[in-house]
Amino acid sequence: MTSVRQGTKPTAVLAMVMALSACASGPHDRPVSDTPVRVGQPYTVRGTTYRPAVDPTYDRLGYATWYGPESGSQTANGERFRPDGISAAHTTLPLPSYVEVTSLETGRTILVRVNDRGPFSGHGRIIDLSRGAGRLLGIAARGSAPVRVRVVEPSEADRRRLREGRAALARPPVPQSTLAQWRAALAGAAPY
Repeated sequence: MTSVRQGTKPTAVLAMVMALSACASGPHDRPVSDTPVRVGQPYTVRGTTYRPAVDPTYDRLGYATWYGPESGSQTANGERFRPDGISAAHTTLPLPSYVEVTSLETGRTILVRVNDRGPFSGHGRIIDLSRGAGRLLGIAARGSAPVRVRVVEPSEADRRRLREGRAALARPPVPQSTLAQWRAALAGAAPY
């Protein structure tokens, strides 16, 4: 351990401590906050143009995957990515947004905070979940699953839990009859 020389001015020590603490959290990381909400300009990835927009009626069937090795990287809204947090990436929803993600296989539903952009590889993928969200939804072992994703306005208590990287309160499972309808609708969707 390096010691500070005797006679060093307290302001110099304070400056060194602040500089080192900034390195630990990343010099440009934005604090986790729900404001401002950022919609963003259209952008193109691999030849596909995405147009971010506010869509309170967003309700889609597709596939979720999970990602997690990017620990410490910045998310698209400038926050530090926490793989074990309950967050997600979406191509067009405002950052941050809150969505319910329901597994069409198990009926398990979780609340997720969208703070990043993706997925960009197609094949019916509509959301990338953090490793923590993938575990919570029960898809971490498989890597992907058919899902329903729906924009919601959760309670402030649930928002706070997700901002802190913790799971929101449990949501009731979806009835098997509804899951069967959603699976049939997804199977009948146009090929991708």
